[in-house]
Amino acid sequence: MPVTSPRIGILGGTFDPIHLGHLEAASAARRELSLDRILILPARTPPHRSIEPRASAFHRFAMAALAAAERDMIVSDLELRRDGPSYTSLTLEALHREGFMPTQLYFITGSDAFAELSSWYNYPRILQFTNFVVVSRPGAPHVSDLITNPRLRASDSDALRRGSPKPSAESAQSAIPTGPTVLSVEADTPDVSSTEVRRRVGAGEPIESLVPSSVAGHIRRHRLYVPAPVAAVM
Repeated sequence: MPVTSPRIGILGGTFDPIHLGHLEAASAARRELSLDRILILPARTPPHRSIEPRASAFHRFAMAALAAAERDMIVSDLELRRDGPSYTSLTLEALHREGFMPTQLYFITGSDAFAELSSWYNYPRILQFTNFVVVSRPGAPHVSDLITNPRLRASDSDALRRGSPKPSAESAQSAIPTGPTVLSVEADTPDVSSTEVRRRVGAGEPIESLVPSSVAGHIRRHRLYVPAPVAAVM
């Protein structure tokens, strides 16, 4: 009986903090594409942010680890151990050096982030490094507007062009790609953002409906995202 290579889902991000929108997107991709594992990779230095994350890399890793444990996922410090901007391209190349083939890797991203893919480091070569799994996001461009054919060959120079009719979800899931592809996952993910979580914490509002309970506890315990006290005027 032939041994199949494991399918590894990769969820990267700043995770300042990680929230249910992130986790539901990863869970939807795992269900839809029968992924064997989900690897969560907190970024050390997010390349697309002009300001530093509010929480330290240590706290962001800890929150991601707590969330991963609740969802039977794995957290990795691969990007935290690397100096410089946490470019996805470099992370994927590091995974290749560890023995993973591009067709084994499924980089999970929201439709809002995928719409900006042309601004990513090492584009368009990055399309050859992994399968991209584009998950629908509330308030973001619809997946079908970005990818008319959800199984586009990444090696095709017209990979992001509108074109062929959409195959069935069953055929997309069961087909074995001969090269990295772009896949779409339609999912009813929660309308949550890290910005909203931080705002609620700062305003003293509850966040239990936005993040895993263990993450909410970590934020309270370490007083993350709470405004610094204003010094008394003498």
